Amino acid sequence: MADRAQPLSPVPGIAFATVVAVAILGTLLAVALSAETGRGLGPPEWAAIRFTLLQAALSAALSVALAVPVARALSRRRFAGRRVLIALLGAPFILPVIVAVLGLIEVFGRAGWISTALGWIGLPPVQIYGLHGVVLAHVFFNLPLATRLILQAWQEVPAERFRLAAQLNVDGWAMIRLIEWPMLRRIVPGVLAVIFAICLTSFAVALTLGGGPRATTVELAIYQAFRFDFDLGRAALLSVVQIGLTLAAAGLALWLGRGGDFGGGFDRAVRRWDGARWSARSLDVAWIALAALFLLLPLAAIVIAGLPGLADLPASVLPAAVTSILVAAASTVLVLLVALPMAASVALRGARGVELAGLLGLAASPLVIGTGLFIVIRPFANPLALALPVTALVNALMVLPFALRILVPRARDIVARQGRLAISLNMQGWPFTRLVLLPRMRAQIGFTAGLAAALSMGDLGVITLFASPDVATLPLQVYRLMGAYRMEAAASAALILLCLSFAAFWILDKGGRAHAEA
Repeated sequence: MADRAQPLSPVPGIAFATVVAVAILGTLLAVALSAETGRGLGPPEWAAIRFTLLQAALSAALSVALAVPVARALSRRRFAGRRVLIALLGAPFILPVIVAVLGLIEVFGRAGWISTALGWIGLPPVQIYGLHGVVLAHVFFNLPLATRLILQAWQEVPAERFRLAAQLNVDGWAMIRLIEWPMLRRIVPGVLAVIFAICLTSFAVALTLGGGPRATTVELAIYQAFRFDFDLGRAALLSVVQIGLTLAAAGLALWLGRGGDFGGGFDRAVRRWDGARWSARSLDVAWIALAALFLLLPLAAIVIAGLPGLADLPASVLPAAVTSILVAAASTVLVLLVALPMAASVALRGARGVELAGLLGLAASPLVIGTGLFIVIRPFANPLALALPVTALVNALMVLPFALRILVPRARDIVARQGRLAISLNMQGWPFTRLVLLPRMRAQIGFTAGLAAALSMGDLGVITLFASPDVATLPLQVYRLMGAYRMEAAASAALILLCLSFAAFWILDKGGRAHAEA
């Protein structure tokens, strides 16, 4: 295919892939060159490494341990609203971290709902800060992801196996031993590794719930060395450590995530006859209800806590909201400008190099990239003056891997189906893009734009490194209000951020689908 005439040129995609690779690898190189090799790691750095690995391991283990029975219950039960509930399991992915943290504080904090209820029966309040809080927040974000991944694996088991098990009256522990445990043994290690890798780079959770030197992750230590001590050598050294941890975890996730073959079938819809006993049904209902409550209560708490203060918001909230909208818009446009040519290039030539360049964002922490950009920019300009453009750029780089996963399959299908006909009609280049490619990719473009806007709107990462006191996005403003113990104002600002994030995703995703279906 690469030697034949093509409806599009792969050159723009290759050029953008080169720019992306240089931007990410260049900042990582700048960090590595700035690290003080003879300095070594002291006790605080080793403590941060140990805490980072500990909280990631605990978070991954708890998320998967809880996801297994929830996914099993969802695979066995059919009920009204099941599809909606499964769809809602994707909501935490686009939920601003600072909003979720504030909701968890409202529910599990010392003055939260759970602690108040415990106080009525004479029990001490829940400890939300420190290791407990970090792990709790990570389970909140990653339990839905683990549930979706494991549920998908359950649905890939051939329906004939469950039919045969029903005919042989296999149930209970026999079902687990013969069908479910072999499947879990293949899928669970990969899911554990993926969530472990994600928890290594959750800066905003550690920033808000870390709770002191004993609960400091490597990324939080980078932030402290950068913002409070302005020790670029120490920040660079820690960034190298973070790169190593992230690459090792990503490699482990790829190696373990290869999965396995569950055997062939006739592609029938999976139907299960096991778990018909009253005790099994009650247990499944309990797991589904508890998971739904755990995920929905923090959102309900934000709405309840934020509504009363909407009429008396601090004056700083509105400018911060406008800033977040502008940053999200810039990031979304940048993602689409880069991702579409790269997706077309991959579709045309099967260019692995282009695809790998787009996936580099998964192997690099936003905070490390931000540190590298600060080091690169500082000799030529004031990095603080470029806080918002840098934030939009890093957000775009972080969303790019997800954008390619959404766009590439559809682009391949369009080129395979329409490419030869377009060439025979002498429709190449921009006419093919305008008349064939873009109209048929509107749904995917809308989904990508909505995802990019929502993730950028709620990001609390690079902006913490670059922002001056008079510049803030809405997530940073919520964090500042929390730091000033203005919790009611923080809840109201968080409610606005929640609405803006979900509105951006819904409008852009719905708009793309509406045009595609018209």
